[in-house]
Amino acid sequence: MNRKWGIAMVIGITRPAHEREWNSLLKKEERLLRQRLAEGPGLLTSALEGKIPPKLDDTLTLAFSKAFSLVFSKGASIIEKTHSKEALSQEFQDAWKAAKEEGSRASLRRVSRGADRSAARHVLLAGAEGSLLGLLGFGLPDIPLFSGLLLRNLHEIALSYGFSYDTPTERLFILRVIEVSLLRGEAYQRENALLSQWIDTRTAPVCTEKEQISKTAAALAQHLLYLKFIQGIPLIGIVGGVSDGFCLHRVSHYARMKYKRRFLKQGKVSLISTKLD
Repeated sequence: MNRKWGIAMVIGITRPAHEREWNSLLKKEERLLRQRLAEGPGLLTSALEGKIPPKLDDTLTLAFSKAFSLVFSKGASIIEKTHSKEALSQEFQDAWKAAKEEGSRASLRRVSRGADRSAARHVLLAGAEGSLLGLLGFGLPDIPLFSGLLLRNLHEIALSYGFSYDTPTERLFILRVIEVSLLRGEAYQRENALLSQWIDTRTAPVCTEKEQISKTAAALAQHLLYLKFIQGIPLIGIVGGVSDGFCLHRVSHYARMKYKRRFLKQGKVSLISTKLD
């Protein structure tokens, strides 16, 4: 039996609908790959190169590492108070039931609506929060707030596609998604392929949560290094603060593609178990 047809039968969606949605996703991933391969350092990076304090990169990496560790150890319950886990899960179940009953591509795509709404809302929040602190000249104090918004957005995306976010494997997956989304060039091509392989084979890489936190924090620090430097300057820091919204959009866009890949690839069994491995 053809593998795509087998998956479509398991999840209760007709083959044309599932196959067309899968092919559409692959085209989007290929388009993003071309963009990342062509992407170079931004204008701000070129303008400020050599003017950044030598230890700022390490300081940012440490700040992001502490923020992630804090959320994973104590903050998940706090984040859950800012959204309804049950409501998001029920919304997915309702959309999923409708998709199975209708069997159309349009109904299948409605499953993504919760994730899309969450992304739009969090991009606006991150931009507003970063701009306000940038206006005041606060760069580093912004990191815990931004990290919380970033993780909350990915939690909601996970729930919108029927997945959990609070198991060790799911936390590792979220951290990996953030890291890869911020890469460019051949590094993105290589790591994106490995992440897709993880999704398709459900074989998690050998990496501890502590190691992945360090990698993800380093990727965020590198991506936001020059912008956080600008954000720490009163008044003009609003320019750097806006970068929070752009960064969250970049991560969220990539995360929605990868969770949709999981949703389309793994079928009903994995959606019910809410486990990646």
